[in-house]
Amino acid sequence: MITPYIYALLAVVFVSLVSLAGVFTLSLREDVLRKYLFVFISLAAGALLGDAFIHLVPEALEASVNPALTSTLVIVGILVFFIVEKFFHWHHHGEDVHEPHAIHPIGKLILLSDGIHNITDGIVIGASFLVSVPLGIATTIAVVLHEIPQEVGDFAVLLHAGYPRKKALWLNFLSALTAIGGVLIAFVVGNLDGYNTWLLAMVAGGFIYIAIADLVPELHKTKELKHSLIQIAVVTVGIFSMLVLTFFE
Repeated sequence: MITPYIYALLAVVFVSLVSLAGVFTLSLREDVLRKYLFVFISLAAGALLGDAFIHLVPEALEASVNPALTSTLVIVGILVFFIVEKFFHWHHHGEDVHEPHAIHPIGKLILLSDGIHNITDGIVIGASFLVSVPLGIATTIAVVLHEIPQEVGDFAVLLHAGYPRKKALWLNFLSALTAIGGVLIAFVVGNLDGYNTWLLAMVAGGFIYIAIADLVPELHKTKELKHSLIQIAVVTVGIFSMLVLTFFE
């Protein structure tokens, strides 16, 4: 059963390469990037919700002997991501208040938080492939669609923090590589009976939180009817893409 491990490692390397999406932004004007970023965010929101409710939660419940515990772990996942995000908001607030000119520490905080997030991505990708290859592929797609807007945003923050463009891209890529560590963690934990099911449930909660708490509020900032209709269509495409993958399982 070495194949899932190989697939998982290849998938996480592919996801890490997505961090280089910042290269694409170098050829775009800032106004153009902002104009189309809402499309990436819409696609990510739909894919994350679709993966959570169509793939991760059903897989976790099917393998569980205690559905109530599994459902509780989904809620735990939501709370964990809420607490982690609160933690980094507190630190950002502290930097802004006490050291208003300390730009580089804020950039380092972005890299740290992104590294932790990428470790989580690696864990969920590894855990998903240990359950089944189709589930792993679906989760990888959802993670990639989420990484595109996130990495573009992180790249912009690093530039704002004062990093040169080439260094910002390199640091962004190194931060993305921490996902490999997450895969290795999933390999170790996933071999313990029942733990991969727990992990899937908690990560599903994390995906739900990211989509609802972070991405959807961003979409609400767009008021134009035309853009709103595009958002709804693209979110639907993201969800439908996860539904289509069920036919290959």
